[in-house]
Amino acid sequence: MAQRFDILAIGNAIVDVITTETPEFLSGRGIEKGCMRLIGSDEADALYAAMGPGREISGGSAANTVVGMAALGARTAFVGRVAGDQLGGVFTHDIRAAGVAFDTAASTAGAPTGRCLIVVTPDGDRTMNTYLGACQELSQADLDPAMVADAGILYLEGYLWDPAAPRAAMRRAIEVARARGNKVAMTLSDVFCVEGHRADFQALLAGHVDLMFGNEHEVKALYQTDDLEIAMAELAKHSCITVVTRSEKGAIVIAKDLRAEVPGEVVARVVDSTGAGDMFAGGFMAAMVEGRPLDDCARIGCIAAAEVISHYGARPEADLKALVRARLG
Repeated sequence: MAQRFDILAIGNAIVDVITTETPEFLSGRGIEKGCMRLIGSDEADALYAAMGPGREISGGSAANTVVGMAALGARTAFVGRVAGDQLGGVFTHDIRAAGVAFDTAASTAGAPTGRCLIVVTPDGDRTMNTYLGACQELSQADLDPAMVADAGILYLEGYLWDPAAPRAAMRRAIEVARARGNKVAMTLSDVFCVEGHRADFQALLAGHVDLMFGNEHEVKALYQTDDLEIAMAELAKHSCITVVTRSEKGAIVIAKDLRAEVPGEVVARVVDSTGAGDMFAGGFMAAMVEGRPLDDCARIGCIAAAEVISHYGARPEADLKALVRARLG
């Protein structure tokens, strides 16, 4: 029997607030340019007040990925916790309007909806200051095992592995997906996630994950080396497909006896690099669902990533299907 969804993702439900500032805006507040850091509610309020006019755009790493997949024709669903507040309403509207099934009930008490205060500098680099809020309250009670079983791919966001309750929910989802014979995919998300959960992530790669995404910094951190080739050799020992992104250099795919290196797409001007890795994963998995060869999957990932860095926000604005047709047919 055909499954209802091509992919179901579990991740942080966040609204991005994006503004353009000078590097001095960051250094004057002791914030490292280009970093991704977690902040508390007080700092979130203070930083938001100091930021110039911004744009509110729904985000969250895994949510961005399934929105990209939906834009490429995949049947997608998302599980993540928002609060019953204004930003929660923004997130819910946006992800459903993108064609993604989203049925997680909003919380009526506790922390507000998560938000990421993103400062983009003139060079297109982004500094992400994230207040997770309600995201961390996701639990197994929010998980519908029937929905997990009815998705060909379960996609997990590394950012959400840190808090205990969401981690338990994701472990349960892995059990359900495995019992059904479905695929499990995961993104390492960030170096700080890898450093905090190295043993868990290595264990997942060893026997629970069929597809893993990480950038070159994350995979080097995973194996505590400064040499990418050493990290790639370690990744190649696993039976899963591993995809390593390298910004403008493109991506490397390893699977069994295959090693494919795909160049990045040329972008006239990088406006905002937020969501590049998310959209790459979305393009890759959408192509994988279609049954395309893995090198083509990586090319489509690069096409999707190039589109999203050409404008503000982490979700596509152009017709991704048309871009893929123009480049690959």
